[in-house]
Amino acid sequence: MTNQENLNDEEQPTVTLTLDDGTDLECAVIAIFPAGSNEYIALLPLEGDEAEEGEVFLYRFEEDKEGNPNLSNIEDDDEYELVADAFDEFLDSEEYDEIIGEDDLLELDALDGIDED
Repeated sequence: MTNQENLNDEEQPTVTLTLDDGTDLECAVIAIFPAGSNEYIALLPLEGDEAEEGEVFLYRFEEDKEGNPNLSNIEDDDEYELVADAFDEFLDSEEYDEIIGEDDLLELDALDGIDED
């Protein structure tokens, strides 16, 4: 998968997490994005208290040689801060893109080349 890949296709991909207490939690994949020298994944729970609260889970994301995904916990506070900031920037860019469509951006780019006197 490529950096900063938004996975909001027609069918939202999901991941089933096994929590520390042994329960399974199905989550929608929001995005896979870079931060520092690693890639990370943002997951939104689809059921339970976490879903009602709008909680987002962030994990380190890697693929093995066969392309199978591997999620790892972020254990370091500094790494978590880096990832959370990168995810916030990703959300900000997505919100901007939703507010101003691609056609509007092209129109604004064209207007930038016009001199105003």
